[in-house]
Amino acid sequence: MSKPISILLADDHELIGKMLSSLIEAEEDMQVVGSLNNSEDAIQEAIRLAPDVCVLDIDMPGPSCFEAARTITTRSPNTKIIFLSAFVQDRYVQQALDVGAAGYVNKKESPQTVLKAIRTAAAGDAYFSADVQELIAIDSSGARLVHTKPTPFSKLTPRELEVLQHIAMGLSKKEVAKKLHISANTVDNHTNHLMTKLNIHDRVGLTRLAIREGLVSA
Repeated sequence: MSKPISILLADDHELIGKMLSSLIEAEEDMQVVGSLNNSEDAIQEAIRLAPDVCVLDIDMPGPSCFEAARTITTRSPNTKIIFLSAFVQDRYVQQALDVGAAGYVNKKESPQTVLKAIRTAAAGDAYFSADVQELIAIDSSGARLVHTKPTPFSKLTPRELEVLQHIAMGLSKKEVAKKLHISANTVDNHTNHLMTKLNIHDRVGLTRLAIREGLVSA
């Protein structure tokens, strides 16, 4: 029997992490080598273990998941990255493509979809959920985002987008700082940049925009 696919999981939702771990361990051709709840630990363990596949939640405490993916693939080039997200946004998909992701799976899909994505990535191909495929084109040069009209978020940095998402979800400044492992002053700076770039002057306005643009659900 061939060696099972080694998988590192990183998701800060305990229920999802345990569910995925149990699901994967039930498969004869797969093995979970670690299950973590933040991107900093994911980086360290991926470098140490060099798993075949690393499954990263897009919204976790610690460094941006895209920064984490870039570090992992630099230090462990044979590790394939699959992103999990409840949000399918042009900017997220573009960043996933930029770091050479082997998959992007919408959390709204069935858990079996994650298994399919893992097997596809381990075989050297890429797997994207159907709603992600609508945003990209795949040709001989690889996958690329199909050009769409700019959104209000096009001018934001990845970290600003993360801060905006958490603000829109109702988190306080201290809660955002704790979740992203940054200081409260840094959250203030990002919030000020958001208001300047988006020409919005309070958190309520930021929240309304995030909901209208589908960054979070109402």
